[in-house]
Amino acid sequence: MADQPASAPAGNADAAPQPGFAIERIYVKDLSVENPGAPQSFQLSEAPQVEIGLRTRGEQLGEETYECVLTITVKATVGDKTIFLVEASQAGVFMVRGVAPSDMQPVLGIACPNVLFPYARETIADAIARTGFPAVHLAPINFEMLYQQQLAQQQVPAVTN
Repeated sequence: MADQPASAPAGNADAAPQPGFAIERIYVKDLSVENPGAPQSFQLSEAPQVEIGLRTRGEQLGEETYECVLTITVKATVGDKTIFLVEASQAGVFMVRGVAPSDMQPVLGIACPNVLFPYARETIADAIARTGFPAVHLAPINFEMLYQQQLAQQQVPAVTN
């Protein structure tokens, strides 16, 4: 009995590990707040135009460890003047086990940003409120749809002239 390894049941040595996903850590990687027109911008009567930008990226840190970064940019302008600009990079370290390399992109492009979004949303709202303007509360984002759109764009053949 002592001759058999305790880690794998007999006849199951080649079995793939069960898939697993765990949050190791969530943190703000970068935060930038600009309020260039204050205090004059508080006197404006015109409502600002608000633009929202979104980026995600993921990278492998270790055998089963990945970092995903969700960056959200919120810019408010009136005419050609920037009223405020807030950019937050919300990051997380995730343990991902038993997922084929070909299936990692959806995990990093959908599952991880879904976990990070509520934290990024709160960070953005708080940072904007600290500029002296009303907080901007971002609507939920469908990361699966965005991922599918990105895949569709990559599969469209380039038109040559």
